[in-house]
Amino acid sequence: MAELADRLGVDERTVRRYVNHLVDLDVPVESVRGRYGGYRLAPGYRMPPLMLNDDEALAVLLGLVAGRRAGLMTGTGTAGETAAAKIRRVLPERLGRRLDAVLGSLAFTAPAGEPTAPESAVLLSIADAVSHHRPISIRYTAADGRRSERTLHPYGLVTHSGRWYVTGVDPAIGEDRTFRLDRIASARALPGSFDPPDGPDPVKRVLTGLATTPYRHEVVLRVRGTAEQIHTRLPAGIATVTEAPSVDRAGSDSTRWSRVELRVERLDWLPGVLASLDLPFLIERPDELRDLVGALADRLAHSARRRPSRAGPQLDG
Repeated sequence: MAELADRLGVDERTVRRYVNHLVDLDVPVESVRGRYGGYRLAPGYRMPPLMLNDDEALAVLLGLVAGRRAGLMTGTGTAGETAAAKIRRVLPERLGRRLDAVLGSLAFTAPAGEPTAPESAVLLSIADAVSHHRPISIRYTAADGRRSERTLHPYGLVTHSGRWYVTGVDPAIGEDRTFRLDRIASARALPGSFDPPDGPDPVKRVLTGLATTPYRHEVVLRVRGTAEQIHTRLPAGIATVTEAPSVDRAGSDSTRWSRVELRVERLDWLPGVLASLDLPFLIERPDELRDLVGALADRLAHSARRRPSRAGPQLDG
């Protein structure tokens, strides 16, 4: 039992719960007593073949393909491929040929996501802790390579832009923290429990944490528009949007303005994004962004004044 718990990265109570789940699914798991006892499948047992109709088989295989491209697969990078191959082998030949035709003719408009899949044992351990409100100890490697062991009261798991995150509170400092699962080497349940707090849901906590991560430049804007309009070009994972007082010279409060804050490593991409918003805006800081927006405006104005040559385009031959 202890060896199995250690290999799974969970405590022995969690192993027993997993075994109970298997028994509920009519999988014959036997308990073995003694010094080297534990659990084992009944002799001669094999997993039954999958009985899927056309729609179910297509849904499963397309889910595996999409999940692999989006970076949502766990474990090794080949787990999705081997799972799809096993499902393909047990399907009737007619259905298999039709699914092969779909997968062979399928193309994607976006490149595959960066492979940042978490370890399955880490994901399962954290999910169990979230479900039962148990504290966990994690071994974490930060972006700069620093390693640490942290205690976390996890609130929830979130996937965003092909990455997995866990959000919760660090009880040592009483503040929210967000960690990438692919940077967690191990997760171990700790004794006790905690009461999850009221307030923003895990998705909002993760997006807010990403938007407020320290970067080279801190940008503050006021934009005449709603949060929904602004987030079409500046997603919640990049920018935080709050209501701001009107900046109309007439002093009218009828025009709704929003305060936008974001932290970025580079500013060169922001002028084009602000132009694409097609909303009046005011730059509070930094001044460098003001210069970049002005330079873009000059280039656009120069291009708008250019006219084609009367001779028209020259054709070869």
